[in-house]
Amino acid sequence: MAARSLYQLQCVKSVLKQGKLVNPSYVRSNSTLSRPFTNRTNVTERVSGGVSTVPRWRYVSARDLNDLKGAYAHAPYSRLNGKAIPYRSELKHAKRIVVKLGSAVITRDDECGLALGRLASIVEQVSELHAEGHEMLIVTSGAVAFGKQRLRHEIAMSQSMRQSMRDARARNGNTMKFLEPRACAAAGQSGLMALYDSMFSQYGITCAQVLVTKPDFYNDDNRRNLQSTISELLRMNIVPILNANDAVAPPPEPDKDLLGVISVKDNDSLAARLAAEVQADLLCLLSDVDGIYTAPPGEDSSKLIDTYYPGIQSTIKFGQKSRVGMGGMESKVRAAQWALERGTAVVIANGCRQGSGQAIIDIVSGRKTGTFFTEAKVSSVTVETQAENARNGGRVLSSLTADQRSNIISHLANLLEERKASILAANQKDMDVARQQGNLSGPMLSRLALSAGKLTNLADGLRQIAASSHQNLDRVLKRIQVADGMELRQITVPIGVLMVIFESRPDCLPQVAALAIASGNGLLLKGGKEATYSNEYLHGLVQESLDLYNAKDAISLLHCMECR
Repeated sequence: MAARSLYQLQCVKSVLKQGKLVNPSYVRSNSTLSRPFTNRTNVTERVSGGVSTVPRWRYVSARDLNDLKGAYAHAPYSRLNGKAIPYRSELKHAKRIVVKLGSAVITRDDECGLALGRLASIVEQVSELHAEGHEMLIVTSGAVAFGKQRLRHEIAMSQSMRQSMRDARARNGNTMKFLEPRACAAAGQSGLMALYDSMFSQYGITCAQVLVTKPDFYNDDNRRNLQSTISELLRMNIVPILNANDAVAPPPEPDKDLLGVISVKDNDSLAARLAAEVQADLLCLLSDVDGIYTAPPGEDSSKLIDTYYPGIQSTIKFGQKSRVGMGGMESKVRAAQWALERGTAVVIANGCRQGSGQAIIDIVSGRKTGTFFTEAKVSSVTVETQAENARNGGRVLSSLTADQRSNIISHLANLLEERKASILAANQKDMDVARQQGNLSGPMLSRLALSAGKLTNLADGLRQIAASSHQNLDRVLKRIQVADGMELRQITVPIGVLMVIFESRPDCLPQVAALAIASGNGLLLKGGKEATYSNEYLHGLVQESLDLYNAKDAISLLHCMECR
């Protein structure tokens, strides 16, 4: 470790020169990922000649970066403001991630062993994220369930034939009374940990077991020791695997300091506690359900909640707990809310559905998996709602006459000329931001820029579309005489809902909108973020034109956060 630390320090010294402000989180050396220097403020590195404190932010130049043996990853997310990650699209920047595996994920459906396939997939995902530079921690369940299965087998082997036959007739008889949860945890913990160690070793990763109890979070010395242990394990590229020490744990009781909100009586609460203690950026709670539903999933009125924000809990009806776990969905929601209030983003997702992809990878990638907990209340309609509105608006367009659709396009062309000054002002904001950021090339800036001449040509083009739009719908392409008095016709009809993605070219928006209106289609538009102000203003003109015939929702503009 001293050699690796010395190498890291040498790399930092080699780039402490004039240049751009970056955060060198990871350095690759001979295909081995060295851990990040820090994601907080400063870090003290032990080297052969003593101790050196390395600052978090450093000025480096592009040439200095190329001199390193590898490349630096993007700057990880840091909770400098004490707030949780507000949007799914930013989860990819989460540095410290806690993954909680429920008993239903760990054990097989028949409760006769561990789900080795699911567990191997989870280990593979954690290993992949670990290799990318994320600091991974696992809170695992399954020790009690695993120990129960092992003890049940041992008891069955030690019974006489008469006892076995009697227990088969009465499952609540002598066999069950021996399966005390603490004994099951003691019997199952070693086997569960051995399995983790074997799987992670296939990826060249070392894991470590950490057993905690409720008093560990109340005693200051124990808390400091726990934090120190986990920090040291993460510094050494080791994946900590935590579990409640159920073999010696006292009966659960409400936490006085939390007014009974949560307690370390199940691993959902343990994961929330741990995430808060280690200042994790993301907590993934994996169970056997797809996320939070408005009602138990078996009910007809049940609907999956994509984004959960404080204040909607009263609209949720919770069901029963999982088949082998100690907590239920209500326990997960309470734990998630508690962690969210302390600056950790939370996602509750399905970790055991077959063919559902890689849940953990999908969560970190920002895909819509499970229920995302955020303090940022959704102020706009969801993409699904926009798509549904576009479908309904498209039907309104297709029901209009050709002259009415032509009038909408002509009105839009007139607005482009009448509101020319406002359009150019909005475009100037985009140009100022682009020049300030300096991430657009000359040709891209030319595409982004609008001018009075461009708008005039654009308005003329829209009028041409309006003039030629009368034969777009209900035009007969082919006739077939099937029988006397029966004719089969092939005519043009709307497609339904279109989606068009365009780069930093705001002049594309009215052109594509005019074509969709002329063909009676709903439309979803996704423009480049470089043209945010221009696109929003132009979309407002499109909606104003559509409102002439109550078809305002036929064309929607999607934003970056909504499309993730």
